[in-house]
Amino acid sequence: MGNFSQQQPIHELIRGSLSAISNRFLLIAQPGSYRIAPYIRAAKAMGLEILIASRGEFSLITEIHEGLHIDVDDPDAALQIILAAAADKPFVGVLGCDDTTVELAAMVAEQLGLPHNPVEAARLSHRKDLARAHLLQAGCPVPMHCLIDLSLPPGKQLAGLAPELTWPCVLKPLNLAASRGVMRVNNEAEFIQACQRIRPIIAHASDPFERQHILIEEYIEGSEIAFEGYLQDGELHALALFDKPDPLSGPFFEETIYVTPSELNGLQQNKIHQRVAEACVAYGLSNGPVHAELRFNEEDAWILEVATRTIGGDCARMLDNYGNESIEALTIALACGKTIEPAPAQGARGVMMIPIPKAGILRRVEGLPAARKIKHIDKIEIVIPDGHELIPLPEGNQYPGYIFASADDPAAVVAALRKAHEQLRLVIAPLWKIGTASKDRQL
Repeated sequence: MGNFSQQQPIHELIRGSLSAISNRFLLIAQPGSYRIAPYIRAAKAMGLEILIASRGEFSLITEIHEGLHIDVDDPDAALQIILAAAADKPFVGVLGCDDTTVELAAMVAEQLGLPHNPVEAARLSHRKDLARAHLLQAGCPVPMHCLIDLSLPPGKQLAGLAPELTWPCVLKPLNLAASRGVMRVNNEAEFIQACQRIRPIIAHASDPFERQHILIEEYIEGSEIAFEGYLQDGELHALALFDKPDPLSGPFFEETIYVTPSELNGLQQNKIHQRVAEACVAYGLSNGPVHAELRFNEEDAWILEVATRTIGGDCARMLDNYGNESIEALTIALACGKTIEPAPAQGARGVMMIPIPKAGILRRVEGLPAARKIKHIDKIEIVIPDGHELIPLPEGNQYPGYIFASADDPAAVVAALRKAHEQLRLVIAPLWKIGTASKDRQL
């Protein structure tokens, strides 16, 4: 894992080479993205003027409200608005901080001659069906898969399954993150029920094809691993390899603990790095952050996802050092075309994404003082305020909060996270809707 402490800090690297014409950096984001604030902090610390391009004219956040107002679902119109802004005052770099904005960012950077991934490569990174087909054609190990057309009756859906697919299988939306809408099914009856359940989850997708189709793929046994790194001039560099010690076997895939460094041996880690690098080559990726998810077993390291963004949620805070640098600073530097050589960090770090025990209204979180006193716990952050709704997977996509820990070895980190979580109690009230009494949705 890198902590970016090097002879020339990233902040100085950028400050010392700002254009005399402009020091303006463009961040393309969804208006409610939790990634915006860390990028604003990093850019300002680096002496950059940051402009947020978003559908945020009604945002209460000043930088978003006063930023460039675009519709990311209309990329051609958005591109023209951004190019007009660049003609008025150039950008030193451009970045899409979410899956839904990386393709537009690549379009903008291509037009402005800034560091970027090819537009088609960026598109592959956020469309699971296109990515799977592309990787399979390139010979990369991916689960057997096919598309399901939800407009067809169940009988035709089942008849259209690839003959190689056997139960259990996993259903996935084509373009959602954080395991939202992902469900394991063990037979035909569960398949039909899951297809019905996934419909409202994808109903608001901007692309009509994504509203009508989902991916079905074979369930791969094995441990799940997350790779965090970056590409520089086409070469893949690793920042961290995360173990996920809790089994992710379904029916939903709620992630809880990430811990680094991985306890896989050197050969196993090299295999994972090799597979992620092969996937990046297959996509055509060349520059910027890489977040990959894999299943690892005796057969191989199977690619589940390769995204051109940083790790999700507040988990990125694990990659900060104890100074002023962050993974956002690294990503901005790469987008500005700077060469970065992060130094390896010491010790082990981990995070637990606090699971939602049931649906309802969060009244309060009890046990925080005791949990924060557990040895090796660095901090606990509750990000969903009291009085807000908790929605479990597969419909939900947000965790109540995060527990962070650090120690000399991964086992001590995992033990501290589990012990701290045992101290917490989420007090949740039922959610009542006018005309109907809602039922708690259990994980």
